[in-house]
Amino acid sequence: MIETKAYAAQSATTPLGPWNFQRRAVGPHDVQIEILYCGVCHSDIHQVKDEWGGSIYPMVPGHEIVGRIVKTGEHVTRFKVGDLAGIGCFVDSCRECDPCKAGEEQYCHQGNASTYNGTEMDRQTPTYGGYSTEIVVDEKYTLKVSDKLPLEGVAPLLCAGITTYSPLRHWKVGPGHKVAVLGLGGLGHMAVKLAASFGAEVTMLSTSPSKEADAKRLGAHHFALIKDKEQMKRLRNKFDFIINTVSAPHDYSPFLNLLTLNGVMICLGVPPEPSAVPAFHLIMGRRSIAGSLIGGIRETQEMLDYCAEHSITSDVEVIDIKDINNAYERMLKGDVKYRFVIDIASLKK
Repeated sequence: MIETKAYAAQSATTPLGPWNFQRRAVGPHDVQIEILYCGVCHSDIHQVKDEWGGSIYPMVPGHEIVGRIVKTGEHVTRFKVGDLAGIGCFVDSCRECDPCKAGEEQYCHQGNASTYNGTEMDRQTPTYGGYSTEIVVDEKYTLKVSDKLPLEGVAPLLCAGITTYSPLRHWKVGPGHKVAVLGLGGLGHMAVKLAASFGAEVTMLSTSPSKEADAKRLGAHHFALIKDKEQMKRLRNKFDFIINTVSAPHDYSPFLNLLTLNGVMICLGVPPEPSAVPAFHLIMGRRSIAGSLIGGIRETQEMLDYCAEHSITSDVEVIDIKDINNAYERMLKGDVKYRFVIDIASLKK
């Protein structure tokens, strides 16, 4: 067993604090990764606070992990000691259902093994995430990370990056498409960067005029204020796609009217309450509402390679692990541009 330092939540109401535990020994197909950086996802807060229900404690959050391999199992062929590696939102799946066979393990019919706040596929052994010094994962669920980019900016690609990359690729977004991005946060800023890099014409939809300069710096061609009725009126029937990253309660209806014929609103955010959708807004333009969830291992590797080739990373603020509770408070206030990333070296001090 491997002694591991971490920060964990002991309950839904207590702050995260130091906690030590043991990782499993490295098996024949496993790699052991010394974690260097771990991104802080908004879903970490939801799960720590048990806002989605079913949280397992103690909980070590973190599913945006980059590090260096320090040990490999005897049958490992894809990695060697010293390689950079990444772990995303899951660490195993059933490997037998149709989605798994198609390389879309995120939709595993048996339910994949979440990187944290879940169990291994035995449905008994708890999984612990990247707010820790080490992790042991099967090489099939481990990703190759390029040394071309700063690792702290790569870490959030393992969730925010693939969550936005996957739907853009699935719907074949590219030159000639008009794309609106709703919400400029961890997901939204990656959606802007990626959609623009694919050649789409990108418009940022926001409630805050102060975000216009940043949106355009990230690659948006246009900016519109949601609260400005005249601007919203001019945008009716304009967009082929709306990437909706908002997780707060909101009405979908005003945005559906912005879609053109056959337009699609792709929901990535998870509001805590259902949103009413009047059928009229859908049938008048044969519009659709769809959802998308991260990506499989193959597509996540494709995304990492694409970002390395095109020098795309997340905009991050690096923090020490001792500042994680304050970072959560700042995230709830929207006070981060656009992702916190923990320097795991601070956990070893």
